[in-house]
Amino acid sequence: MGGVPGQALRDLELLSSAISIGSSLDVGVTARHLADLVVPRLGDLSIVSLAREISDGEEPPERTGGGELHLRRIALAPADHEWPEGFLVVGDDTPPQPDKALIRKFQAGESFALTGRSRITAVENDDPALVRAVVPVAGDDEELSVMIVPLVTERGRDAHAAPGLLLGVVEVWRKEPFTDADVQVVEWLSTYAAVSIDNARRYTREHRTALTLQESLLPRARATVAAGETAGVYVPAGAGGGGLSGDWFDVIPLSSARVALVVGDVVGRGVRAVATMGRMRTAVRTLADLDFPPDELLTHLDDLVIQLAEGDEPGRGDVSGCTCVYAVVDPIARRGAVASAGHPPPALVRTDGTTEYIPLVPGPLLGVGGLTFEVAEFDLRDGDVLALYTNGLIEHQWSDMGLGMDTLRERLTAVCPTSGDLHAAASSLVEGIPANSLVDDIALLLARVRGVPDEDTVSWKIPADPAMVADSRERAADRVSAWGLDDLAYTTEMVVSELVTNAIRYGGGDATLRLIRGRDRLICEVSDPSNTAPHLKRAREADEGGRGLFITARLVTRWGVRYTPAGKTIWTEQRLQRDGRDGRDAG
Repeated sequence: MGGVPGQALRDLELLSSAISIGSSLDVGVTARHLADLVVPRLGDLSIVSLAREISDGEEPPERTGGGELHLRRIALAPADHEWPEGFLVVGDDTPPQPDKALIRKFQAGESFALTGRSRITAVENDDPALVRAVVPVAGDDEELSVMIVPLVTERGRDAHAAPGLLLGVVEVWRKEPFTDADVQVVEWLSTYAAVSIDNARRYTREHRTALTLQESLLPRARATVAAGETAGVYVPAGAGGGGLSGDWFDVIPLSSARVALVVGDVVGRGVRAVATMGRMRTAVRTLADLDFPPDELLTHLDDLVIQLAEGDEPGRGDVSGCTCVYAVVDPIARRGAVASAGHPPPALVRTDGTTEYIPLVPGPLLGVGGLTFEVAEFDLRDGDVLALYTNGLIEHQWSDMGLGMDTLRERLTAVCPTSGDLHAAASSLVEGIPANSLVDDIALLLARVRGVPDEDTVSWKIPADPAMVADSRERAADRVSAWGLDDLAYTTEMVVSELVTNAIRYGGGDATLRLIRGRDRLICEVSDPSNTAPHLKRAREADEGGRGLFITARLVTRWGVRYTPAGKTIWTEQRLQRDGRDGRDAG
């Protein structure tokens, strides 16, 4: 009788520690917590085996009519004991169990406690086939006891309810026979563990779904544009971060060989946050296509976020409180401009080996409304690397953001040379960060600047005289031929003729023509003092005019209008044909 209070106290302590089983949303960690809990207090070895589908977040098939049971060892906890080879292996699939009656017993929550020698051929319930089916490996001549308890989710409480979903089994081994009280304790732990494992499985499935959606909405990790090359890295937060958030990066080709670099962070977690991120990325791309400067783009984006928040149904997902940094790189002027909506400032790694943060006054979070955003401009040199990131990179192990930014600056200086693999540099900045330690996702975008050489650009003033159309057409054709682009000379003549004619006729002053030979495209721009936007129209058969811009749009790859403080610029792009390649922009 003296041992009963001690056993009761042990069981009470064991049950009170069961909360640790559900402390993680990782299936493997949850299984290890269960295995560790019963050794050495209840046994010398515990093994948790789960259906193979569980680790992938999938629901194991219901086996109400029987069928093979495929298990995989997920976790074990051994005490000091000489165990036969094969006992202490994790990750192996156990042989399939074809015993339909046994599976139905497990689904009903029935447990087994067995004892025997010589591979347990003699057992308490005289059913050696049962032991060989469930535990194909056992001791040699040593007497061992094994307890086998199923991990089953509850499906209903009445007698007509469907049987529980069999997730796996727990084996507990020791020398002494198990008592009914031991079995009851492990059954209770297994019931609690089954709920925790099923929760972890559901989280894994949602996490993978959100991650797949996130990756499908993000651009390619590497891109080469006229302004240089870019490399992006996305690291999702693990279970410790509460699920995926809406971090994203983007590289958007703009007119005149410029490029926009974007990094943002959407509030919230899970699939809704990722879907909101997709909406935000689409909105930024749409606004960028209108060629707004960074501060105006964020102002329009702020208004849009407010409208989305007002129009969304409750519970659909809040888009307010998002952060975003938007930078524009001009490889011809070798200048950059950036604005921030509550986002950390970009870092600039110079070719001389120094790294600095762009002095930027961050504006309010998107969705606040009524406040302005400020633009910071900076000079660029060939080989400079611009780094945009989310706060997960500077907060994952430092409570002090200033310390995190100082550390990031040192690491950027070390891993961002003026040449070499930029994607490898981006990857090295996030290597070694355990996903479970992240409280937020990490989005990192690096861009190495490559200026357009001076000999690849030419511009000249055009007086507001119709006679200058022919001269402009001829000069443009000569320049294109001098660049070795004779196949584009005729098309360029027609484009220049139409754009210069419109500028002289409707621009209200002198115009400027600029030609840019980019990496994979020829850019033609005509600027004038007017801010009146041209538009395409389809001329009728009897009309004498109105077809010029329509024909121009059909001849080029892209065209558009960019407004400036001095008026507007109409630009066109034609793809270059080099060595049989179509030169499509990777951005």
